[in-house]
Amino acid sequence: MFLNTDSKYIWLNGSFQPFDDTKVHILSHTLHYGLGVFEGVRAYETESSGAIFRLQDHTSRLFEAAKKINVTIPYSQDEINEVQKEALVKNNLKEGYIRPIVFLGHESMGLRAKDLVSVNVAVACWEWPSYMDPEARKKGISIIKSPYPQMDNPLYSNNKIIGTYVNSIMALHDALAKNADEAILIDKNGFISEGSGENLFLVKDSILHTPKTDFCLNGITRQSVIKIAQDLGMEVCETDLAFEALVEADEAFFSGTAVEITPITKVNETVIGNGFIGPLTELLQSKYSEIICGRDDRYSEWLTVI
Repeated sequence: MFLNTDSKYIWLNGSFQPFDDTKVHILSHTLHYGLGVFEGVRAYETESSGAIFRLQDHTSRLFEAAKKINVTIPYSQDEINEVQKEALVKNNLKEGYIRPIVFLGHESMGLRAKDLVSVNVAVACWEWPSYMDPEARKKGISIIKSPYPQMDNPLYSNNKIIGTYVNSIMALHDALAKNADEAILIDKNGFISEGSGENLFLVKDSILHTPKTDFCLNGITRQSVIKIAQDLGMEVCETDLAFEALVEADEAFFSGTAVEITPITKVNETVIGNGFIGPLTELLQSKYSEIICGRDDRYSEWLTVI
């Protein structure tokens, strides 16, 4: 995913600055030690305007993650919500990807220096047509079992903390090097957990299964999929799942802000289902697309108009 240079401005610590001129000091505490938090948010064009999907939920999670690492964000949630809307307007975008990030300054160095440095907040946004090949929405992607296990510290795996993503990067790069599209991580108990940056669902005998979130992120898209599935009358089971359950599934898919709902059609060397998107995955994908674009009023509270 390449950044679209059509974006003109990034909001940093209270004001918008030119996109290419927004700088972070080389001695930023977060650059050296990874202490910081971020979010990934999507906006979509609707019939009347643009709208941000589950904005309040994403911002709340940003603040909750910051609290867990003892970082106090020097703005209110309402202020950060407004900034994300303003960033889209400032960059003339009705849809795109939004990245709020909280990072520590460069006033002091060392592990003990957290309380001696500034807390900085930035919000960037840019066009994001598709995270993966658009054809993957129908034909699906291939994944492999990763040799890099899921972090076993819930603080690391359940929050979008900057320094915890090295493991996911290693897992993804390993998968790409082996000609797969993504990786599936295994938790410390030997159960399937999540992708490098996505939650996992599988379908077996018309029941939707998803791993418990003891060691993986309880993604906002994941929560949305569960709600949508239940509203459609599907049975949803959050449980421990062996790798074999994925291999033997009738259907499987990833969910996430970036991938939305993307089918999985190959695990290691095993084809899932008929090798294309399954019927329940397609139904959920279609309904999700309707919701994010404002075509289902029952979920209008999930959309914040820009």
